Amino acid sequence: MSIRMREPPVKKILYWCGKCNVPLLGKTCGCGSEGHAIPLLQPYDIRPALQSDHRLIARLLEERHGIAKLPSVLLLNKTGGMDRKDLVIANGGRFGWLSFDPVHRSYEFELSFEALPSMLPFITKNILELGYLRGAEEDVLQRRRIGGKKYPATRKIPDGGVVLRWNGHGGVGVSTDGNVKVKEVGNVSPVILPDPGWEDVITRNRQHLKNLERNAVRFIRQQAEKAHCVNISFSGGKDSTAVRELARRAGFEDTYYVDTGMEFPETLEFVRAHPVKTILHGGDFWREVNRHGPPTKDDRWCCEHLKLSPVKKWLSGKGECMTIQGNRWCESFARAGLAPASKNPYNPAQTNISPIRNWRALEVFLYIWWRKLPVNPLYERGLERVGCWMCPAMLESEFEYVQRAHPELYHEWIAFLKEWIRKRGGDPESVTSGAWRWKTLPPKMRGKK
Repeated sequence: MSIRMREPPVKKILYWCGKCNVPLLGKTCGCGSEGHAIPLLQPYDIRPALQSDHRLIARLLEERHGIAKLPSVLLLNKTGGMDRKDLVIANGGRFGWLSFDPVHRSYEFELSFEALPSMLPFITKNILELGYLRGAEEDVLQRRRIGGKKYPATRKIPDGGVVLRWNGHGGVGVSTDGNVKVKEVGNVSPVILPDPGWEDVITRNRQHLKNLERNAVRFIRQQAEKAHCVNISFSGGKDSTAVRELARRAGFEDTYYVDTGMEFPETLEFVRAHPVKTILHGGDFWREVNRHGPPTKDDRWCCEHLKLSPVKKWLSGKGECMTIQGNRWCESFARAGLAPASKNPYNPAQTNISPIRNWRALEVFLYIWWRKLPVNPLYERGLERVGCWMCPAMLESEFEYVQRAHPELYHEWIAFLKEWIRKRGGDPESVTSGAWRWKTLPPKMRGKK
């Protein structure tokens, strides 16, 4: 069924137009300028900071540094960490780091050195002249490197990110227990940059979006030439929203959705607002969880019971089928080797194709906005993924939303986890660290229970 095509490369860099101050999906901006490259961190996925994330970063920076206004366009490059950790990109460079501590249930934002040219004039809190670091000025005069060194502060300063300043230079560091570790220092020349919005980003990337759409639609049509039947897997998330539109433009509209019984209420409402031909239902999660225990990142038994089984049963009378899905390389390390077309190992009669496998979340959102498609409201509320509301693949930072928006669901799940752990001789309070998400704890989580 599949046709051999040249695989597109994994995009490990982001291009940025310095003239328009916008991110680019390709090397050339719609204004005609060439963008400069910004290296990304694995798994190389970047997404827009939507309403909730933008407000969060603004609040953290106002509290820490007195900064009253942020650039309108912020991008988040997720990276590895104990829980959520994002490299924030803005104004053509690395702007800072946003992280969530699952033990203390708190967020922190640290400005990067590259943010100082545009932000230094607006910083009013936790900014230190170099003279307040004992021994630092002497090291500078002696031309000794101070980046990476720790100095006692002669002025009281709360723990967290610190901005340094002296004689036209600037720097960033971290304060801990009265000491400041200098991370990076150098010459800082203040700049005033344009502050475009997302509509401007779409305008400057219109040709790139047209090319992405054309290539994806052609891929779907080529793969479907010999297919007995073609359908679209719709989850209510951004990726399947984009894929559904691409499939429609390729001439296919037979869509199915699997209600696992553990979907966010917001997702169910979003799906009901769309003409989905087939809605399937998963098994009884609470019956299975009492048999198997909570699903974990390294034992996701739930996918078979709640998603794969109902689809296999539904397709059993249809013969060979091709399913258009929204899986992407950058979603996770597990999907980094995703093939353009592959047999479903759980259901060999189903061939899955992935027309947006080389898209990042940035491409997905810009495509949705360009085509004015409705999108699940959970993204604007701070969630990166919108699967089951208690999925082990969720971050603890995302589970905070469940606690706020759906306390009845949150408390039901926490009560189950505590009782499950208690019966096995563990500490029920360890659930708050998120350690339940692994059957075998990875090194980063050991000692964090």
